[in-house]
Amino acid sequence: VQLVESGGGLVQAGDSLRLSCTLSGRTFSSYAMGWFRQSPGKEREFVATINWSGTYTNYTDSVKGRFTISRDNPKATVYLQMDSLKPEDTANYYCAADRQKEDTVVIQRAPGGRYGMDYWGKGTLVTVSS
Repeated sequence: VQLVESGGGLVQAGDSLRLSCTLSGRTFSSYAMGWFRQSPGKEREFVATINWSGTYTNYTDSVKGRFTISRDNPKATVYLQMDSLKPEDTANYYCAADRQKEDTVVIQRAPGGRYGMDYWGKGTLVTVSS
């Protein structure tokens, strides 16, 4: 099983980026997908999630109205469109998959920035300069 993120880079504040993450080795449509991020010295935090069919999404408050999560099941790919980027969005961004086929997504969180997802990618770095 492999999750591979791409699309990170160095941008200026106010710019946009689109991250992609492709799942191989499993049936993509059986999984809810999520994006998480981690900055140096900080715990990993939840950013956005989408259910298996794309009909449900949820975002952390700090990115609502700026980030959009979407998925393309035939391509086994989840996207994170990030607009109006801010320096505080600088982080390593990770995608993750959890085998859920409900209308909504429930992500288990444990202390220390740990989340109950089945598979994780290795991350892609997003750096936003001011």
